[in-house]
Amino acid sequence: MNLSPRDLLLGSFQAALSAADPLQIVPGHLPNPPKGRTLVVGAGKAAAAMALAVEQNWPADAPLDGLVVTRYRHGLLTNRITVIEAGHPVPDESGETAAREIVRRMKALTPNDLLLVLISGGGSSLLSLPADGIDMPALKATTRELLRCGARIEEMNTVRKHLSAIQGGRLAAACRAPLLALIVSDVTGDDPTHIASGPCAPDPTTYQDALDIFRRYAVRAPDSVVAHLERGARGELPETPKPGDRIFRRVENRVIATAQRSLAAGAQFFAAQGVHTAILGDSVTGEAREVAKAYGALARQIVQYRTPWVPPVALVSGGECTVTVRGTGRGGRCSEFLLSLALELNGLDGVHALACDTDGIDGSEDNAGAILTPDALRRAERKKLRAERLLDINDAYAFFSALGDLVVTGPTRTNVNDYRAILIH
Repeated sequence: MNLSPRDLLLGSFQAALSAADPLQIVPGHLPNPPKGRTLVVGAGKAAAAMALAVEQNWPADAPLDGLVVTRYRHGLLTNRITVIEAGHPVPDESGETAAREIVRRMKALTPNDLLLVLISGGGSSLLSLPADGIDMPALKATTRELLRCGARIEEMNTVRKHLSAIQGGRLAAACRAPLLALIVSDVTGDDPTHIASGPCAPDPTTYQDALDIFRRYAVRAPDSVVAHLERGARGELPETPKPGDRIFRRVENRVIATAQRSLAAGAQFFAAQGVHTAILGDSVTGEAREVAKAYGALARQIVQYRTPWVPPVALVSGGECTVTVRGTGRGGRCSEFLLSLALELNGLDGVHALACDTDGIDGSEDNAGAILTPDALRRAERKKLRAERLLDINDAYAFFSALGDLVVTGPTRTNVNDYRAILIH
């Protein structure tokens, strides 16, 4: 180990990001141009970078145009494909306008053309075209309720699919041309139906499933939304296209970037520095503070008993933990994970950690995550910070900001969920 623990952790995170960089990944998956023209559409935090990668690698003499939607501050300069910025995680009118324009352009395609769809995490809110009878204020209110209630992302997307005119396979159903969807996965399991609410994928869920989710979490949705779902459950509205539907014979959903590949890239970086790596899974879920306690116990076992691994070792994991908001503090699931880990380790020597969201935004703040050092609690005490209190009010951001240990990358324009690494040396 020639690098400092901080540089090792940051280097591994950078390797993970590079493994999910659309500019590096997309070119190898581009098809040959069709006889007609190619229309590029898409949505997500990686949409602008994916669109730029298409432009840079598409033959200059082959017809190409399109429109993609990305989060505010995630845009890039493009020439042939228009990039629109819109609201996330709560949808807005900019996303609705862009979605309507995508459908309009798509309906002009013929079987000799190609629809190239670029999908990444965040697309559920960015590609928002409410179903008939539902307006944008009602969709916004429902989204806020779903974010508040603690529903899993798969459950949220079940509802979104049945309130949308474009998600849950409906984009594919409305297209006459062959369709290739290139997908950067931000969900555990990497199933296209769950990524950006699956605009090009079969949907196995139903209107009744969406109603059951409302009841399970006591979601207070607008009357128009509940009435729409109830009509669908009674069979008065057409369901989303299901697995086996003939429309998917001309559709390919191809996942080109995943959390597992990024974890492997981080592990390779550690290995090159002489550090053994144990990948603990790409689909870790649960409350961030509780997951941290389990990982802290494992780290303590390694330090004290040199089992199940002998240091130096890095414990790497991905997935998407959750935070139940109890207070009014700032900070997302990655910083909350680290603050809980700090309390669990209680200054245990030789253990450093990093937890960052690969999209560069931990929760709603300006940081990707943070770094935890063995002396973090001691430094916090000198600054009169009460770690337990800050964890209680979900203010891990304040803790790591005061210590100067936030990791700030800005928008990475990709998203394969969280990256966590605990370095024991």
